[in-house]
Amino acid sequence: MKKYLKATLGYPPLLFLCDRLLSHLLKHPGGRAPARRQAPASSAAGVAQARYTPRLAVAGGKWTPTYSLLIAPPGGGNIGDQAMVECFLENTPGHIIIVCRTSADISLPAEYSERAQLMVLPGLIYGHLASHLPSALRFHQLLRHAHAVAIIGADIMDGAYNWHASSNRANLAWLAARTGVPVRILGFSWNGRAHHHALAALKRATAAGVQLCLRDPLSAERARADGLTNVTEVSDIVFAARTVNLEAAAHLLGSRPTNSRYALVNASGLIGKGHQQIEEYRHVISELQHQGLQVVLLPHVSRPGGDDLLLCRQIHQALDDEQVLLIDHLLRPAQIRGLTAGASLVVTGRMHLAIMSLYHGVPAITLATQGKVEGLMRLFGAECLCVDPRPGFGQSVVSVIRQVMSHPEDLRQHLLSKLPEVRTMAGRNFTTPEYPDSKREEMACAYD
Repeated sequence: MKKYLKATLGYPPLLFLCDRLLSHLLKHPGGRAPARRQAPASSAAGVAQARYTPRLAVAGGKWTPTYSLLIAPPGGGNIGDQAMVECFLENTPGHIIIVCRTSADISLPAEYSERAQLMVLPGLIYGHLASHLPSALRFHQLLRHAHAVAIIGADIMDGAYNWHASSNRANLAWLAARTGVPVRILGFSWNGRAHHHALAALKRATAAGVQLCLRDPLSAERARADGLTNVTEVSDIVFAARTVNLEAAAHLLGSRPTNSRYALVNASGLIGKGHQQIEEYRHVISELQHQGLQVVLLPHVSRPGGDDLLLCRQIHQALDDEQVLLIDHLLRPAQIRGLTAGASLVVTGRMHLAIMSLYHGVPAITLATQGKVEGLMRLFGAECLCVDPRPGFGQSVVSVIRQVMSHPEDLRQHLLSKLPEVRTMAGRNFTTPEYPDSKREEMACAYD
């Protein structure tokens, strides 16, 4: 009974109804909630204390917005999620407030501590009614001084992993758009089989003016086919990253013979739940060594339910080969890009490792999950690098390795030729359309 009650109180349509009532109660006649003088601070919702006080300028008797608001992905041991947040910081000027579930979800780099902060709202996306309401109230307060809201979409908008969280993110986008703040959902995939609640919530958000940034042409096609509007075709925001740590990479590879070529190999713990991967990777690593490449096992995610680090350790132990190097901890995104910069080839079950390889024009043979990898490879005209992770995928990867290594420079030059346009598309994630006041008011009233 208790479990049923908790599930009912966490039902996204119920939370959305409460958000609408809260929005109506707090709505200012001009379309935006009235600004308050105080800067964001802690609250009963578990909000992290601000480390700075944003300056508020007065114009015409009104307080002006002072920061960008970013709703972070789950994070918590996921290098891809961390990379997307850091890329947003690198490409967004001014003060930034990052909304997350716990303080452990995202690591804030020291160089951004003067202009960015984490704001913990534990019940905003994943909570039930009792925890959601105080977090939603605090979110409303944050919107008063926000000049833009961005939500990292990645692969968590179509409900494939958690339709509750997908619906709640879209509902928060709608809520922010009602206040007249420009809202965009940054580079995300759309699998074409979206949960009906997640799809309905996103349609409602776009009707309110939310900009959807689809990160590959296949996802954009699927989204339009599902009736979504305000679609902008972009690429993943990590293609707009500005930092590469070559020194850390050189240190990690210190035991490698000078001038030797190497391949990075990632085994996804998420895929590993469905397939016994150790034997598959035995074939893959043997082929890479046959091609004259030293193998570096590289985890990309380490958290319960999908731990690459545990699986990479198991593969390393099963091989019992001192020539195979294991990176036995998670790296920073810039360190990953430093490693991929010098690699000859990458084999991965994680898409953001593929992205940070293609970032340098390095071929990344990728196990395709959730319908998101095919679109990425279409951007580069390299669909041959996608492999279906069904039993026996090891031999399929071996075939692609042989194909790539037969003419490695030809493929690399092809990938490099696509990079300028892909990076330009990544930059579109950070372009917010401006709407006249009349249009904002019209959008704010959508679905009332």
